[in-house]
Amino acid sequence: MIAPRRLLALATAAAASLLPALSWADPLPSPGNVLTDPGLTPQLKILALLTLLSLLPAIVLTMTSFTRVVVVLGFVRHGIGTQQSPPTQVIVGLAIFLTAFTMAPVTTAIARDAWEPYASGRITAEQAVARATTPLRSFMLRQTREADLALFYEASRQALPQTEEEVPLRIAAPAFVVSELTTAFQMGVMVLLPFLVIDLVVSALLMSMGMMMVPPSTLSLPVKLLLFVVADGWHLLVGSLLRSFA
Repeated sequence: MIAPRRLLALATAAAASLLPALSWADPLPSPGNVLTDPGLTPQLKILALLTLLSLLPAIVLTMTSFTRVVVVLGFVRHGIGTQQSPPTQVIVGLAIFLTAFTMAPVTTAIARDAWEPYASGRITAEQAVARATTPLRSFMLRQTREADLALFYEASRQALPQTEEEVPLRIAAPAFVVSELTTAFQMGVMVLLPFLVIDLVVSALLMSMGMMMVPPSTLSLPVKLLLFVVADGWHLLVGSLLRSFA
């Protein structure tokens, strides 16, 4: 067993041997040094990228043409009367591809004016964000009704803008969503009317024939499917959706 005096001597010798290796001229890290450390720039970029990725679903759902497309497709399935055909996954997938098609000019402009100059180091991140929001805001304002835009300006107690560059995204985004829902429901009503007429005609025929115990959907579903196929309904529906964004 090592005696206490011997142990203290060994510890003193070890500490003395380590003292020359320490550089007391180097200051301890302070919060100011940490915040201004250039080595943190990649970490901040990663944090910004993760934040953007977490908000990406909300951006796709509310600031693109996805809302109108998926709502109208849902009305079509409801009007035909098939609960699981086409499946929800197919409807959402079709809505995503139609959204990518209609938003292609916007994404191309963002890549050309914002991403490529930023990736090559010609502009800063702030300038890239400002350039990226310009075509997106222009797309949203083209589809936004003036009444919906005025509603949010009135709620925020701000004067109406003279140009679209003066409209901030915090006002353009909710006004765009409200307008998209209104347009989608208007198109949905037009889609439902032919199917509603078929349901009424089939119900009236069953009542006149005394077949009150027969569910009208039993006969109306094949008739609606036949009418939809003969009229090339998917072609007409997708064409109407694409033209509505022109």
